Amino acid sequence: MIVIDANLLLYSYVVDSKSHEAARTWLESVFSGDTPVLIPWHSIAAFIRIGTNPRLPGRPMPLATAVSIVDLWLAHPNVRVIGPGMDYWRHLRSMLLDGQAFGPLTTDAELAALTIGVGGVLHSTDRDFARFPGLRWKNPLV
Repeated sequence: MIVIDANLLLYSYVVDSKSHEAARTWLESVFSGDTPVLIPWHSIAAFIRIGTNPRLPGRPMPLATAVSIVDLWLAHPNVRVIGPGMDYWRHLRSMLLDGQAFGPLTTDAELAALTIGVGGVLHSTDRDFARFPGLRWKNPLV
């Protein structure tokens, strides 16, 4: 199972990003494939929060556009949204302590915990995920 971090979702739609073309091609291929794709609520919220933020460089995405994009993702038959389950705290606690994830790294620990909880592989360009023992992750753009 592929679990997607927000950075890949954003790069796929931010045409000014140096990773845009590679991320867009990768995202289109996983959405059109047979492998289950899991998008955490965290990633969806981050895509909307960052993509529509007028304070960030570039032109923000209109909110209605961002919401429509998420609707398109969720319409694919192999795509599901994931959130915390019954074992979430056990996994999160381990990621926080074992990965020494505090401050801004707490969000990474949350995504790591979700991914471990579903037995997936987190796909991200963020190398900070290497700090979490037991997390399977890869950067699909390298």
